[in-house]
Amino acid sequence: MPSFDTVCEADFVEVKNAVDNAAKEVSTRFDFKGTSAAIELKDKEIQLTGDADFQLQQLQDILRAKLTKRNVDVRFLDIQKPQKAGGDKLKQTIVVKNGIDAEQGKKIQKLVKESKLKLQAAIQDGKVRVTGAKRDDLQAAMSLLRKEVADLPLTFDNFRD
Repeated sequence: MPSFDTVCEADFVEVKNAVDNAAKEVSTRFDFKGTSAAIELKDKEIQLTGDADFQLQQLQDILRAKLTKRNVDVRFLDIQKPQKAGGDKLKQTIVVKNGIDAEQGKKIQKLVKESKLKLQAAIQDGKVRVTGAKRDDLQAAMSLLRKEVADLPLTFDNFRD
């Protein structure tokens, strides 16, 4: 039975490289000299530290540019609100999405079911497996999901014939 997996996973090697490059740029830029501006990666979270909202915005722009240069979709980033971190410093956490949550999985499952294609969709820990009898139906489902679920950077892997 032909099938494929719908996943939403960032390439963490590229994310780490982008964060390292962004941190290097922050350390050498003149407008960040003498400030607490910093970017660091902790597990699957990116920590931004700065003196003001404006500085955090600049750090986000640098990070986005480095991620884009490394072909990592910025839709993987879940940007949290800035928080006070002692004194006049601000901290902001950016969570790198990994996997499809239950709500999005149900949405994808519903789209496949409503498409009138002879396919089944099953949610399996962060993935949605779509199975069907015809390859053409699976390819039609891929194009449908790309079009309808624009807020998630979906990839399709494990295509079986």
